[in-house]
Amino acid sequence: MLCLEVGYGTVEGMQVLNARKMTNANPVRIDVADAPSATVSLEDGVESTFSGKGDWPYYWVSRVSALYALELEKRLKPIGLDVSRWRVLASLLEHGGLGVSEISDYCILKLNTTTKIVQRMTAEGLVTTRGSPFDGRVTEVQLTEAGSEAALRAARIAQQLFERTFSDFEKDEIAQLNRLLKRLFAKLA
Repeated sequence: MLCLEVGYGTVEGMQVLNARKMTNANPVRIDVADAPSATVSLEDGVESTFSGKGDWPYYWVSRVSALYALELEKRLKPIGLDVSRWRVLASLLEHGGLGVSEISDYCILKLNTTTKIVQRMTAEGLVTTRGSPFDGRVTEVQLTEAGSEAALRAARIAQQLFERTFSDFEKDEIAQLNRLLKRLFAKLA
């Protein structure tokens, strides 16, 4: 566990949060997001500037993603789906048959989580699985007719949520947002 000794000060009109590593100390919770601006000076001389949480892009990415998932979950529940199954259905609807690892990649899910979701969906009659004729290590997943119908119902729900949340965005703004998010994703991947 990393513990820090913390003190606030002002340097050249800027609020500074000085921190140095401590050993055998009780952890201290620091919420730098509430500070207007702070610089963290670490023992090794590395400094990092933090702004309020509203200026931190990951704060907004996380909030938007979480709120989107909550809103979509509420809308999918009445048709017997959740967000994870919707992601699998959407991937299969767009790409056709996929291997479990491909679904895992598209859906940003752990492989074992994806396997469990696919097993549940198989039991529910939404998908079928079979070994790949080209690679015995790969399990291919296909939509059933019921899965295709569920995917289309869920797609309509997702489209309605999209239209509601992006109704006052211009097409070029949406395209710009997508470009920026793709760029961010590429840097993290």
